[in-house]
Amino acid sequence: MSDGEFLTAAEAAARQAGDILLHWADKFTVRHKSHTADMVTEADLAAQTAIHETLSQRFPDHGFLGEEGLQEGSGDSGYRWIIDPLDGTSNYVHGYPSYAVSIGLEHEGEMAAGVIFDPNRNELFAAALGDGATLNGQAIQVSETDELSRSMLVASFPPGVSREGPEIGRFLNVLPHAQTIHRTGSAALNLAYIASGRMEGYWSTNLKPWDMAAGVLIIHEAGGSVTTTGGEPLNLERADMLATNGTAIHAQLSALLN
Repeated sequence: MSDGEFLTAAEAAARQAGDILLHWADKFTVRHKSHTADMVTEADLAAQTAIHETLSQRFPDHGFLGEEGLQEGSGDSGYRWIIDPLDGTSNYVHGYPSYAVSIGLEHEGEMAAGVIFDPNRNELFAAALGDGATLNGQAIQVSETDELSRSMLVASFPPGVSREGPEIGRFLNVLPHAQTIHRTGSAALNLAYIASGRMEGYWSTNLKPWDMAAGVLIIHEAGGSVTTTGGEPLNLERADMLATNGTAIHAQLSALLN
């Protein structure tokens, strides 16, 4: 089976999960409100279950890793689906329409396919290894901006960040050099927006594999770069990422963040 066929299956699963999120948007039950990371909703669980059931039925020998406690080995196939059924939970809880479904397929340590679906805007970002990146079927690419002073950037902070935290120090180091810096609450959409040329850079040191998996491939296929903040090869298991359009601002940001 080709990466394109895997991608088609992922797109269908993402749209199904997106429909579930929209259906539950006004009905979910928040179980814990102390921190954003603890906001587990009925919608989140329902969306992940739908994705898992859809993909496991079609690919019974594939493994799974999902945000909501889903972990199944890949056996001899070497394939593993990495799923975030609701990226941007805090936004969702507050009725702020900036959240997405993220599904990535890893094959023997390399991302093979990925989709990010925004159900509010009906935007589906997708990529298969070597085939480029698309938005609703149309080819996309990163911006050509190569100066921080003309760049729109995004930063992530962990729940409970303090003013003395290293995340704040990094933010303040970059702030004078950028045109603008946002904190959006959805890592997946940040990555998708860099791939589509809407933003130039994003960094975080508190992400999980399911936050990054699909978006990393989509950015690469759109011509961008993803490394650690220090410029080393990215490791999905390590919470340290710098994603940019791949121009000179990548090295500039890396220097400011270290």
